[in-house]
Amino acid sequence: MTDSDDHGREEEESAAERLGEAGVDGSGPERDGRDGDGPDVDGDEDDPEEDDGPTPPLAPVAPRAGGRLLLAATPIGDARDAPARLASLLATADLVAAEDTRRLRRLLRALDVQPRGRVVSCHEHNEAARAEEVVAVVRAGGTAVLVSDAGMPSVSDPGFRLVQAMVAADLPVSAVPGPSAVLAALAVSGLPTDRFTFEGFLPRRDGERRRVLGELVDERRTMVFFESPHRLAASLAVMADVLGGDRRAAVCRELTKTYEEVVRDDLDGLVAWSDRTLLGEITLVVAGARPRRPGPQELLALVLARTEGGERLKDAARAVAAEHGATSRDLYDAAVAARKG
Repeated sequence: MTDSDDHGREEEESAAERLGEAGVDGSGPERDGRDGDGPDVDGDEDDPEEDDGPTPPLAPVAPRAGGRLLLAATPIGDARDAPARLASLLATADLVAAEDTRRLRRLLRALDVQPRGRVVSCHEHNEAARAEEVVAVVRAGGTAVLVSDAGMPSVSDPGFRLVQAMVAADLPVSAVPGPSAVLAALAVSGLPTDRFTFEGFLPRRDGERRRVLGELVDERRTMVFFESPHRLAASLAVMADVLGGDRRAAVCRELTKTYEEVVRDDLDGLVAWSDRTLLGEITLVVAGARPRRPGPQELLALVLARTEGGERLKDAARAVAAEHGATSRDLYDAAVAARKG
């Protein structure tokens, strides 16, 4: 959308005033062509004829009503999946912080949106420094929007440090829900969805990767991972080795895009399938561990431990049998034999 020249100048002046009040000068290589200069925070010039003595310390500046940071989800593949609120927020926000401004501009073209506020980058290398600028805008009453390349910011994407800074400053943070690769992959995986855990990206180094997966061997919940296409084969091979090749899993590639692909198999089967050139965004869903039934010696140890705590042998055998699906008579006889031996 293109506004008239007069309307565009009014919006730029309004944005500049808001950013000026926030103490943001609008300079930098990604200011989207806008000046952003505004009046000083206090708005008053010093009068050389007045001298009221030492300058008192500045009181904390209370945030103006309406200032907030919005974490806005963006499409994970198809621009038509953009939340209805997203286009309006990108068009009207005082500041739009994006993980990659080039990808943001492609999305803006797809949504036919022209942002009136400044567009700046906010990625893992500059997020801590950028947080000060965003806090200043919100404290002055402005609206800041954070978007990542795809999905919800701060979930394996920039945003965590920015949210921490807003919380520390006691400023409001909200979310604009939308597309999620994690939930989409979980939903189509064919694996249990009632309980799951998101594990992000596995470490690049083999030793660290094995250590992390070793900690997940007994995880009962379905696990969701992100992985890059050139590391997928190696990660699947380590998973098969550590978690077991018969563990069910699903590789979800290019979700919502033209060449979407979902491959479901056990880990051994996926290792063989992955021996080819792969491209695109990949989400990996892995089944949780099956409940492990203790062996006879472990069950006997549980019975004897209960009797050492003062419980009658018959009651201990009955309780352990009921908990683990065993036969109470077998456990009772084994415990008697153990005591005699």
